[in-house]
Amino acid sequence: MTTPRDEQTHAAYDFAYVQEKWLPIWDQIEPFKSGRPDDKRPKKYVLDMFPYPSGDLHMGHAEAYALGDVIARYWIQKGFNVMHPIGWDAFGLPAENAAIKRNEDPRIWTYENIATQKASMRRYACSFDWDRVFNTCDPEYYKWNQWLFIELHKRGLAYRKDSAVNWCPSCQTVLANEQVVAGLCERCDTAVTKKKLNQWYFKITDYADRLLDDMKELEGNWPDKVLTMQRNWIGRSQGANVNFVIEGRTEPVTIYTTRPDTLYGATFMVVAVDSELAAELAAGTPAEGEFKKYLESVKAASDIDRLATDRPKSGVFLQRYAINPVNGEKLPIWASDYVLADYGTGAIMAVPAHDQRDLDFARAMKLPVRTVVQTDEEDPTETGVATTGDGKLINSGSLNGLNKAEAIAAINKQLEADGLGKSARNYRLRDWLVSRQRYWGTPIPIVHCEKCGEVPVPADQLPLTLPDAKGLDLKPKGQSPLAAATEWVNTSCPKCGAAALRDTDTMDTFVDSSWYFLRYPSSTNHNEPFSRADIDTWLPVDQYVGGVTHAILHLLYSRFFTKVLHDIGMLGFTEPFTRLLNQGMVVMD
Repeated sequence: MTTPRDEQTHAAYDFAYVQEKWLPIWDQIEPFKSGRPDDKRPKKYVLDMFPYPSGDLHMGHAEAYALGDVIARYWIQKGFNVMHPIGWDAFGLPAENAAIKRNEDPRIWTYENIATQKASMRRYACSFDWDRVFNTCDPEYYKWNQWLFIELHKRGLAYRKDSAVNWCPSCQTVLANEQVVAGLCERCDTAVTKKKLNQWYFKITDYADRLLDDMKELEGNWPDKVLTMQRNWIGRSQGANVNFVIEGRTEPVTIYTTRPDTLYGATFMVVAVDSELAAELAAGTPAEGEFKKYLESVKAASDIDRLATDRPKSGVFLQRYAINPVNGEKLPIWASDYVLADYGTGAIMAVPAHDQRDLDFARAMKLPVRTVVQTDEEDPTETGVATTGDGKLINSGSLNGLNKAEAIAAINKQLEADGLGKSARNYRLRDWLVSRQRYWGTPIPIVHCEKCGEVPVPADQLPLTLPDAKGLDLKPKGQSPLAAATEWVNTSCPKCGAAALRDTDTMDTFVDSSWYFLRYPSSTNHNEPFSRADIDTWLPVDQYVGGVTHAILHLLYSRFFTKVLHDIGMLGFTEPFTRLLNQGMVVMD
């Protein structure tokens, strides 16, 4: 019960006065400064996912940073020398869009917001070590983004290729697969389409097995939900690559399947309508005109839409046939949108009795269905429901009577002996698309020379800074605004000295956050991205705090970067975050 005396006491307490009195004293005594030379306490590294400077702090910030603050203070009270740094993840579309709206340089909006948030953070009085602050849009920071890009390029882990990419018509830029949520752009909720472009990629697929297998180290220290999401995203499966001869084509088509035991049940083949193989097979056939119309009709569909189980099946018969390698049967080849061009080879053998999407397609196109696995389930030709349970093989020649595992082993052995295929692994994970057609990001440090090809900018010329935004039209138009900065674009080849052009794309901002935790211990180091001595002192991060929304993007990319840097010899560990805490979210209702 509140007494009149309590009310009088509360009314007399001047929060603003007390705050302004003590903050300068905190600034002077630096109670949360870490790494003093004479500090002999054992060390702990506590880190919150750093904020984006989109405005002042809100309740989400208050909730999230309170948790990291509690953990840091706990370890301080336990007698540890705790490093609890803060910085700003400052490149990206929000700043560029705000700059377009206000007709000003995105630097102005970004640094004003950083100043506002920093002042609020100071009043919020979290236990941050303010001597280690940096912003990812600082040239001193993105210099090392560029240096790391070049290191990956040297090792074949950064490369360019032509491919159909996710394209946001509103933002007018490409998106990584992880940045497409339910078929929509994660930034603006516009329906994502496909567009064929030449883009830069990081070869994260080279690390797929390690990213999966090393999760054993994280079990019990990371939320199970995050580990499950990463496992599903990487999507490793075991199966076989099977070679199918195509009538009228010299080279066979290799198809990946997780169920080579059902080869005798294949009654047709489907190729992704937007694949190069489909275009090749349709060329010069009576189906070419119909194929082109169909291709145009599905271009706007997202991968999510195309894979939806309730999507009506559609397709075009290409007037071509494949030969089933186990029984010699001719299989009609169809182009359809329910197969994706970047899964395996972009072609599948269709076994409609035992795959629901294949069965739906077969029923829609009146194609034959053959059961080759006998289960207790009802006949799929009558029920319209594919049988997916384990059972004994039937209608399958020498495989008859075998169970699934026995049949897979037998058919793989047979295929390999006949030179028609072999066991293989496949992954859902695709290489990380890092090109962006926007201004406010790290310039890609590559020069394109007609004679020398792709030439990295020499290390002593880094950072390659962004040109002044003044005079550039930053509005999205499908090409990077940097392309219009002609004085910046036109340069000389670092190798031969001939006239050359700078790459005009900028990096995905997730590159910035994939290694920032390594920079804090060496935030004032001008000679290298981080000191090995500092890393060995503080890393890996003991406790990381942040939202589950970053389970696939930021956390997976950070693990990839850490493994690459370990292989280069710059780190002595392979996992960046020992423990992970996902805080909840503040909702409006």
